[in-house]
Parts: sequence; structure tokens; C-alpha cells
Amino acid sequence: MTETICAVPLECGDMRLEPLAEGHRTGLEAAGDAADIWAFMPYDGRGAGFARWFDWSLDLNTGNREAVWAVRRIGDDALVGSTRYLNIASHDRRVEIGGTWYAPAVWGSRVNPACKLMLLAHGFETLGLNRIEFKTDARNARSQAAIAKLGATREGVFRRHMVLHDGHVRDTVYFSIIREEWPDVKARLEERLASA
Repeated sequence: MTETICAVPLECGDMRLEPLAEGHRTGLEAAGDAADIWAFMPYDGRGAGFARWFDWSLDLNTGNREAVWAVRRIGDDALVGSTRYLNIASHDRRVEIGGTWYAPAVWGSRVNPACKLMLLAHGFETLGLNRIEFKTDARNARSQAAIAKLGATREGVFRRHMVLHDGHVRDTVYFSIIREEWPDVKARLEERLASA
């Protein structure tokens, strides 16, 4: 696989992933206006920080260096967050799903499993990936639980891996799902969404 990996529209039930565009700016700024969203991120996406995050993300997406999506709930047309493929290694058929954030009002809802189902299915079934990675702050128990609930394997901790916007030096927990695990992961995600 040597082609460029870029954001394309994806849909699952009442959720849609839309390639990040300028028209998402205002809705995402409103969705991202909560300190809890950014507590474990390498950047602060509130206030003036949101414009920096958005411009940077849009530039990465437009230049096909990352594949960045806005997350839209179809029923009420609300923008509720963002996610992306990053650390793209086309030659090795590997990406990371990360930079994911959602408005607190949708935490614990069907939004995250629907988004992960779309991104994983696109990665394994359309792009032919061998491996999809996830990483999170070692202090972020909620994120670790959500990733583990997908069926991802915890691989270990990169100690003192990243300096956050507040100066904290973060330890980062790595997880992955590989191609051979995808059928079971997919079945679990579909079951979760059907029962939600």
C-alpha cells in the first residue's frame, strides 16, 4: 500500500465522520469548550488554543499528512468532536487512531463505538491495514477503559513520552488491534451498537 491515506466521508447509523473543513470551525469550537476534554491532550483546545488546534488540524488534513474528521450526530446535525488517523506508515500498512475528543455530553454514549467501528472498518477493510494503534495518557483511566473495551491489546507504557501544554511530562500507554483480531473486534462493536 503506497497510496496517500486521506479523510473520506464515513457513516454508521446516526453518526457521520466528515473530512475536516473550514465550515466545521464554529460548531467544533462550541463542542470543544470544556476543560475536561483537553486535560490529557498535548494542547489546550479552548479559547485562543482552539484556533491554533483547528488551523493546525486543517493544514494537516489538507496536506494529507493526517486524515482528520469532524464527528457529526446526524439526528440533530450537531458537531460533537473530532478524530483522526495520524502517525501514518503507508509502507508498513499501519496508522494510529488518535487526537480524538468529544463534547462531554456524548461521553459514554454510542458516539465513540460508532466512530471506532467506522475508522477500524475503513482501515482494515478498505485500506488493507495490518495494524491500528491507539495511545493515551497513563493517568487517563477513562480513555484506557474505552480502548480496552474495543478489544485492543495493551502493549506497554512509553515513559516520559510527551510534554503537555501545562508542562506535565506524560507517560503514554500504547494499545493496538491487528488485522487477525479485526473480525472479533468488529462483532463486539456491532453488538454494542445494536444493544445501545
